[in-house]
Amino acid sequence: MTTAVTLRTVHDVATIAAVADYFSDVWRTPRSAPPYPAEVLHSLVHAGGAVHTVHDGERLAGAAVAVFGPDGDTYSLVAAAERGLGHAVKQAQRAWAVERGARTMRWTFDPLAGRNARFNLAKLGAVGTEYLVDFYGPMTDGVNTGDESDRLTVTWDLTRDPAAPVRPYDAGPRGEATGAAPDGGPLVRRDPDAPRLWCRVPEDVVALRAADPGLALRWRHAVREVFTAAFAEGCAATGMSRDGWYTLEAAV
Repeated sequence: MTTAVTLRTVHDVATIAAVADYFSDVWRTPRSAPPYPAEVLHSLVHAGGAVHTVHDGERLAGAAVAVFGPDGDTYSLVAAAERGLGHAVKQAQRAWAVERGARTMRWTFDPLAGRNARFNLAKLGAVGTEYLVDFYGPMTDGVNTGDESDRLTVTWDLTRDPAAPVRPYDAGPRGEATGAAPDGGPLVRRDPDAPRLWCRVPEDVVALRAADPGLALRWRHAVREVFTAAFAEGCAATGMSRDGWYTLEAAV
C-alpha cells in the first residue's frame, strides 16, 4: 500500500520540535544540540516566517524554513528532504512566498555537493549568483566537520512558470581541459566559441570528507579558485551535469 504524501505549514510546538529533531538527524548532531533549535524556529514563525513539512503518511520526511528579506525577497534558511520529496517542499515554499508578493527566493548550499547543485540549478531552475568563502567559519556538525564552509548563493525567480522546462541535466562540458583536479582528472574546460567554462566537483563530497578530509579540502580550494575568478569576471552558475560539471557563463 502506498502512503499519502502531504505538505503542511506548521505552527504548533510539537511539530516544530520534530522538525528540529529531523534537522539534527540530517546534519548528524545530537538532538540536544540541533543546528536549528525548536525555539529559534518557533520565533521565526512568530516573526512572519514559515516552516513547511512533507510527511510520508504520518512520518516526517522533509522540512524547510523561509523568512522575508529586504525588498520583498525571501530567503530559504534551510531545506532537507528524503530523495524524491525535495521538489515538493520547495514548491510549498514557493507558493507561500508568491502568495505574499515575493518575486525571488535565495538560499545557500555547499558548492561541492553536486547532487544539491543539480537539484537547485537543473531541476528548480535557480541560478548561482554569489560565491561566499568560508561563509559560516568552522562547523562542527557531522556532515561539515574538518572542511571550510564555502557556500554558493542561488537566486530562484518565483515569477517563472514552475511548469516551464528548465536546463537539461546533461549539458556537460566540451573544449580543452585547462587545469588538474585534486584526483588527477580534469578540473576546468573552456568553451572555445563562447564566454563559458565548466568546473568539475567530486562525486560525493560528504563521503570524501569522511574518508580523506585532506583530499576534500584540496577540492575545496581548487573549486574556490575557479569560482571566485569566474564570478569576478561576471559569470553565474547556470547548470550542473549528471557527471559533476558546473556550467559557469556570463550572467544575464
